[in-house]
Amino acid sequence: MTAKPHAVITGASSGIGAAFAACLASNGYDLTLIARRRGRLAELAARLARATPVTVSVHAADLTDPAGLRSAEDQIAAIPNLDLLVNNAGFAGYGPFAGLDPAVAAALIAVHVTAPTRLTRAALPAMAGRGRGAVINIASLLAFSGSLPPGPLPCRATYAAAKAYLVTFTCALAAELAGTGVRVQVCCPGPAATEFLNDTGIDPARLPVTPMDPVDVVAASLAALDLGETVCIPGLDDPAAVEDYHNTARQLMQASGRALARRYRTTPEPETCP
Repeated sequence: MTAKPHAVITGASSGIGAAFAACLASNGYDLTLIARRRGRLAELAARLARATPVTVSVHAADLTDPAGLRSAEDQIAAIPNLDLLVNNAGFAGYGPFAGLDPAVAAALIAVHVTAPTRLTRAALPAMAGRGRGAVINIASLLAFSGSLPPGPLPCRATYAAAKAYLVTFTCALAAELAGTGVRVQVCCPGPAATEFLNDTGIDPARLPVTPMDPVDVVAASLAALDLGETVCIPGLDDPAAVEDYHNTARQLMQASGRALARRYRTTPEPETCP
């Protein structure tokens, strides 16, 4: 009997993570759901098990905690037929950087940078060995917002930088994995109608756009994976904009090794005799 495909989803207890779980279960995936709230995970697992003929297991872990992260790594590495890892766990932690609690900054980096890096590393050996599998990293359009000042966007230096890491990490990893049969994607949605948005304290009515349904975010991500898109922006109609972004990055890299740019050259004033 052929084993069902297996997916691991972090931050699965609500929002985009729960939408991934529902979609993948309906597509016949066995699931391992990881989040901090065991009760919420158990409720979701029971609901999915009643509605679909799949096996759903839960693993409560706080990915900001080193022990919790190690337990999630072990869980992932022990799944022999892992086909998909969705690194979705996260929180906003918005606020002016100068006043940001250092513990919050550390937690942001732990859950958005350290956890996806280590969990992806735990998943890849088995995937590469079988010649198939995929990793989806959930980032944000704010990954591209570094040059935009606050208002109406929130103060977000650490959060946006962590999401920008996921974009670069995923794109560089995609190049390393070319030809292995393992695909990677970074999904960068704008505002989504989830608890995450509610927890930011931002009034959805004051946003310049209508928050996207998390079901639509998931549909875009999975469709983009089939299309071979490394960077998925669910609300972007013209994918050429992503290629323009990559072309700009390549142009910047071409500056390596050139002579010093004119605006940085200094000519010392000639000395004058007394």
